Amino acid sequence: MNLKFDAMRVGDRVANDEYEKEAVADFALWKRRVPEDGEVYWPSPWGEGRPGWHIECSAMATKHLGESFDLHLGGEDLMFPHHEDEIAQSEGALAYPPGRKFVKHWMHGSHLLVEGKKMSKSLGNYFTLRDLLAKGATGREIRYLLLTAHYRAQFNFTLDGLAGARASLARLDECVGKLAEFAGDTSVPPEQALLVQFTKAMDDDLNVSAAWAAVFDWITEVNRKLAANALPRPQAAAALEAWKRVDEVFGLGMAKKDEVPVEVLMLVEERQAARKAKDFKRSDVVRDQLKSLGWSVEDTPKGPRVKRV
Repeated sequence: MNLKFDAMRVGDRVANDEYEKEAVADFALWKRRVPEDGEVYWPSPWGEGRPGWHIECSAMATKHLGESFDLHLGGEDLMFPHHEDEIAQSEGALAYPPGRKFVKHWMHGSHLLVEGKKMSKSLGNYFTLRDLLAKGATGREIRYLLLTAHYRAQFNFTLDGLAGARASLARLDECVGKLAEFAGDTSVPPEQALLVQFTKAMDDDLNVSAAWAAVFDWITEVNRKLAANALPRPQAAAALEAWKRVDEVFGLGMAKKDEVPVEVLMLVEERQAARKAKDFKRSDVVRDQLKSLGWSVEDTPKGPRVKRV
C-alpha cells in the first residue's frame, strides 16, 4: 500500500470502534460481542460478534456496485484508516488480476463549515433543507451556493452566502431569459467558446470555481453584445444552447416565471399609454408605483418586461 504513517491522522470514527492493535495500520475484520452492541451481533466460528466497520463498507460496495467500480466518495477524515483499510481487505479478498483495482478514483471532500464553525450535531450549528426553505431560500439557490465550492476546499456555508447566490442567479437568469427571447425558435449548434473553457475547468479535478468564472465572463460578453445590438439571432441561439449544455452538468434549470398580479399589469399598461402620449412625468410616477409594489419594468424592442425587484 506504500502508506506513510507519520503523515496520517486517525479518522473520527476510530475512537468509537477501538480495539487492541500493535500498529496504527492494524484493523479488525470481526469484533467480539460486547454489551454495548445490544442485539447487533451474529454467530460465527469465532463466537458471537459483528463485522468491523470497514468490512461493512466493502460488503455493501461490492454487492451494489460490483467488485470494481469507478468512483468512491467520502470525507477527508476517512482517507485513513477507513478507506485504506477498505482497499486492503477488498483487494486482498477478491484477488484482483494485475492492473485491476477495487476503485479507480477516490474523491475526499473537505469538511463543511457553517457560519464559520465546523458543522456538528453536538454544536447544533447546522441547517436542514427544510430550515433553509422556511427562511425563504429556494432549492436552486441552495444548489448554486454548494456548487460554487471545490470539493476539496473548505467551504463556509452562511445565510449571507445564500443572499449572494440569489443575486448571482438573478444575473444568470436575466441573461439567459434575454437570449431565449431573442433567439426565439432558432435551432443551431452550441457556441464552442464557453463549452471549451467550461470543460477545461471541470476536467481539472472538477474546478467549479474556474468553471463559474468562465460562465460569468460569458454573461458579461453576452450582455455587452445584447446592449450594443451586436448579437444576431443565430448567435443568440448558439449562446443559449451552450448554456443549456453547461446546465446539463449543474442542473440548475430555469427560474420559474413570477405570476404578475393584475394590479401590476394595469400599471404597466398605464405607463405605456403615458409614454405613447409623451407624458414622461406620469410614466415616471407609475414606474415608482411599480417599484413600491416590488416590481421593475424594462423597455425592450418587444415591449415592456416586468420582473420582481
